[in-house]
Amino acid sequence: MKTIVKLLFVVICLFAIYFSAANSADASYAVIDAETGRLLSGSNAHAQAPIASLTKMWTALVAIENSNLDDKVVISRQAALSEGSSIYLESGEKITVETLLYGLMLRSGNDAAYALAEHTGGSLEGFIDLMNEKATLYGLKNTYFTNPSGLHHDLHLSSAYDTAMMLKIALENDTFRKIATTVNYKSIEKKGVTWQNKHRLVQEQNGAVAGKTGFTKAAGRTLATYFEKDGKKVIVVTLRESNDWQVHKHLANHVFSQYDVVTVAEKGEYKATEDTTVSLNKPIKLLLNKQEEQGIKNVIHLSRSKSKYGIWHVFLNKENIYSTRVTLK
Repeated sequence: MKTIVKLLFVVICLFAIYFSAANSADASYAVIDAETGRLLSGSNAHAQAPIASLTKMWTALVAIENSNLDDKVVISRQAALSEGSSIYLESGEKITVETLLYGLMLRSGNDAAYALAEHTGGSLEGFIDLMNEKATLYGLKNTYFTNPSGLHHDLHLSSAYDTAMMLKIALENDTFRKIATTVNYKSIEKKGVTWQNKHRLVQEQNGAVAGKTGFTKAAGRTLATYFEKDGKKVIVVTLRESNDWQVHKHLANHVFSQYDVVTVAEKGEYKATEDTTVSLNKPIKLLLNKQEEQGIKNVIHLSRSKSKYGIWHVFLNKENIYSTRVTLK
């Protein structure tokens, strides 16, 4: 771990504080810092494209946040007859939200996605509204959902970057993280069947911690993977990449070899003005390569009002790459 010793502080008075690897021409990818969401590497990273079953990461998060894990879901005929990949739910069967979530994330069950949507949203349409509202809330500008499973629809689109951000956001939820990092799950409700995570890199447990697979004829192969190594955390997403397993390992290893975890500001108190002290409650650590370390500046925004808080920004040259709220004394 490295530390940037030289810190530059700029106090700005404000009236208020608001808080490839690609094989084909239309392939895209994004590699982001899993802590901050900063795009580290990419190709067509913001281009809209179908994402297939990577949709289910967002479906899982919305279901977790709007239902109880021990809720019993009565499987409808429509859910049981869902097109595509399945965990073989039967009409009239009662099964918990928790089991459906494991079937959704590990086995990519479209029937599980449909059942969760009906239960959580009151209807398929109601759940899709929840998905899109949450995407808007998190600023996923290139994302729009028309279903909870990722089956092809001309308007059901996202981007490699937005999809990577979906996984970042979802992993902040402890329940999602527990499910998404599971390699094998034995379902008591489904007659003791064991579900193995379809994500081959997660199965290998060699740096890949969580993720999701996807495929439709229209989308091609899609893949999202969260990697950890030596305190470095990145998320890789590829869309329409046929050699995705190898590409993900290559992209993650490249970032791990080129970037270090750098402490750009230590935890503590800093004198911002003659009568104002800024308290940073935890150190700011970012993934930076050697060239970027030279371009880091720390900027503090203060309010003219008697607010107890300010905003600490980290700029890489002229780009704001990280912000956090700080206490003023």
